[in-house]
Amino acid sequence: MTDQHSSGRPGSGQQRAGRGLRVLQRVVFPGEDLDVVPLYVETNPERGAAELAAELLAESLTNRKTITPAPAAANTAVGETQSSIHFGAGLPAHSAAETLPRRSAVITGGRRVSFATYFNAFPASYWRRWTTVGSVTLRIRLAGEATVVLYRSTARGHSHPVETIKVETDGPETIERTLPLTPFIDGGWYWFDIVAGPRGTTLIEADWAAPATPVTGRISIGITTFNRPGFLLDQLRTLGEAPEVLDLLDAVHVVDQGTDRVSDHPDFADAAKKVGDRLQVIRQPNLGGSGGFARAMDETLRAGQSDYLLILDDDIQLDPEGIVRAVTFADLARRPTIVGGHMFSMHDRSLLHAFAETVAPYPWWWGAAPNTKARHDFGRRNLRNTPWLHRRADADYNGWWMCLIPTQIIKETGLSLPVFIKWDDAEYALRARKAGYPTVSMPGVAAWHIPWGDKNDALDWQAYYHQRNRLVTALLHSPFKRGGSLIGESAERQLQSLLSMQYSTAELRLLAITDVLSGPDHLHRELATKMAGLRELRMRFPDARAASDIESFPPARRKAPDNLKDSTTPTSKAGLLAKAAAGTARQLRSPRKGARQRPQMALPYQDASWWVLVKLDSALVSSADGATAASYQLDRSALDSTTGSLVRSNDKVPSTMKAEDSSDRSTLTTRSSNPTITGSVCPAGIESTAAGTITEADACVAWSWWAKLLRS
Repeated sequence: MTDQHSSGRPGSGQQRAGRGLRVLQRVVFPGEDLDVVPLYVETNPERGAAELAAELLAESLTNRKTITPAPAAANTAVGETQSSIHFGAGLPAHSAAETLPRRSAVITGGRRVSFATYFNAFPASYWRRWTTVGSVTLRIRLAGEATVVLYRSTARGHSHPVETIKVETDGPETIERTLPLTPFIDGGWYWFDIVAGPRGTTLIEADWAAPATPVTGRISIGITTFNRPGFLLDQLRTLGEAPEVLDLLDAVHVVDQGTDRVSDHPDFADAAKKVGDRLQVIRQPNLGGSGGFARAMDETLRAGQSDYLLILDDDIQLDPEGIVRAVTFADLARRPTIVGGHMFSMHDRSLLHAFAETVAPYPWWWGAAPNTKARHDFGRRNLRNTPWLHRRADADYNGWWMCLIPTQIIKETGLSLPVFIKWDDAEYALRARKAGYPTVSMPGVAAWHIPWGDKNDALDWQAYYHQRNRLVTALLHSPFKRGGSLIGESAERQLQSLLSMQYSTAELRLLAITDVLSGPDHLHRELATKMAGLRELRMRFPDARAASDIESFPPARRKAPDNLKDSTTPTSKAGLLAKAAAGTARQLRSPRKGARQRPQMALPYQDASWWVLVKLDSALVSSADGATAASYQLDRSALDSTTGSLVRSNDKVPSTMKAEDSSDRSTLTTRSSNPTITGSVCPAGIESTAAGTITEADACVAWSWWAKLLRS
């Protein structure tokens, strides 16, 4: 470790610092959103320590990892922080040129503030594993008497101080420490705490830097939007007010696929003015997220300016600092790398909803990466006291709510598959990985998004795309015959839907299997029209006819019995099979008299598990978001018809889901007829002519491979 003290200010440029250093990550503070404060600064180092101690005790007694639920408690992080540190506009400045609203803070005398936080700790193991950076220099500029304590952690979550630094002058002073990344192969972070002197301390700025070329990659941004002009305009304002992002930005491609056009909004001109002529609004039919992002990929490649395309959902909020961090990480990566952002909950702002995600190869299902946990609340338990966050998590893919893709990867592996929505992001990353390009879900890069648990789109018209695109992706990438347990697990989910009287969902899943068996030609042919047909098909079933007024349904006949409320998830495979068998036998009987006229029971969404619904002939069930309810009714004819069709469809599934010849897979996604993107992926679903209109993509020569495989 090398060190330096000085009274001079370190290089203030965002992309380069003095002495050949490039800023990797700046220490920043939140804006006006106080609910996210625990993600930036911590004033209670013991937050979550009791929960950690309980976990370690349980683990020592049982010799297995056990999570002990913590008692429900209010998030007190914000109130504690406000009394210890002040940031934002109006700070007393030692120099008007030095204090910045998002970079500076005043720490109350005698208080301790830690930067062992999601956005401000340095994720050393990720830089160690994926980039050429071999050491990092921490630079802190502060004014006033203080004690600075440097920390590091290990992959097991153990942390210890590296050095304690005393600052004994009242004037501005800069501290520099160069720290090695050698011991971080498997995990670990660096961070620092500041203990203010009796008269308080001002943190003027701090950052993490490394020796690197000052050349910075350029980006284009692609946003697919559908009837969300309010969200989209907020994103444009965020980008326009971030000069550090504008310095990197070539273009913003807004692919507007809705009827409520963003450019027609009365606030559009004001929201877009700072982005200026970089903004390109493209109107096209609704081709889903995959079609919109494929268009942004195509536009970026045709322009030939940018090193990266940043894909963003239209309904997210983000910290623009994450964009700069993602670009810096990608610039210094050992090889072209997809850099993704994590997802926080739009509602519970300190709740980490998605960290690193993988596709389990045998069941072929997406989920949290091994050794990670979903829905971690930093307001209840901080980084220091959460061991699993210190182990590096390797991802198979990153959701396209926020994902930076090098244009080199797009040129070589092509555009998004024409699957409308669902699995397009996972398939793309798996395809890139086969070409030698990894995906890194990067701590400190994140967006806030509505969590899918609050929507449950696996039950509505989107169930079709979940099922179909999961099968398509398995056909392309599964290493197992018949996709491992995919077919059997899909049949189980179908049975659960039938036992739950969710006949519309079961019908859509069955249609998805039928379409996959028909071959891939339908993907392009129905890309712009399929959704309308799915919505129409659903309306044939009462479970799809939702209403927002609960009074529009007949009242439930009776109160839920206690044994029904106390029902729990089956704890074993035997218990699950027993419940399924008993439920199936129960539903083979005729419905009770009057069950169609009045629901037997009203159930909140969280109580409407299949093993509860299977005991009923009808029920009034609320939706996941609590906005509507629908009437579920036992229908023997629908049960018999869908079950028979499912069995026949599964019999037609090919005996292998693995291509015999690897060259067949590569030709599946080769478009030799595209004069601009030579050798890029075929299944984009769209093409842009010189006039800017949309035409259907030409067929790939390798579609015949898929069709042959499916019919073998």
